[in-house]
Amino acid sequence: MTRASAQALLTVPVALPDHVIGPATAPVTLVEYGDYECPYCGGSYPNVKELLRRLGRKVRFVYRHFPLNTVHPHAQHAAEAAEAAGAQDKFWEMHEMLYANQDALEDEDLVRYASELDLDAERFATELAQHVHAARVREDFVSGARSGVNGTPTFFINDVRHDGSFDLPTLWEAIEGALQS
Repeated sequence: MTRASAQALLTVPVALPDHVIGPATAPVTLVEYGDYECPYCGGSYPNVKELLRRLGRKVRFVYRHFPLNTVHPHAQHAAEAAEAAGAQDKFWEMHEMLYANQDALEDEDLVRYASELDLDAERFATELAQHVHAARVREDFVSGARSGVNGTPTFFINDVRHDGSFDLPTLWEAIEGALQS
């Protein structure tokens, strides 16, 4: 179930440069704060994909980075890799690649994924090495912290933190409830 409290609201509204799937006019906006190395995020990833498949244009999905660097040493660079791919218009393709390969997030793996996605691998590697996209990842992290995020995955449904499980039936029920209200 979704419970509202002063600490459980999304404080930074969806806007550019957020990564978004679905129309701005969708009746439900699902925001995820995630970490590419987090096994729980990896477990929720197929659930989100299935929700998007089932609900189509009824939902807008937003992904924001929340790398938990103290427990996931590759999370920051993976998030920067997603942003570097996004700079070449392939954020969502890299997003999928990272979740499909959570156990292989070393820099050489990230560059290999960039090549597999037909990115300019040299540009990608340079941006990764120079941390060109670190500030963008930090912006997401700070926005999550301001919204009370302290673990991953954390979901917000229409700006209210979802405090229930992130399994498919529970997320489905929460989104259906939002659609009905």
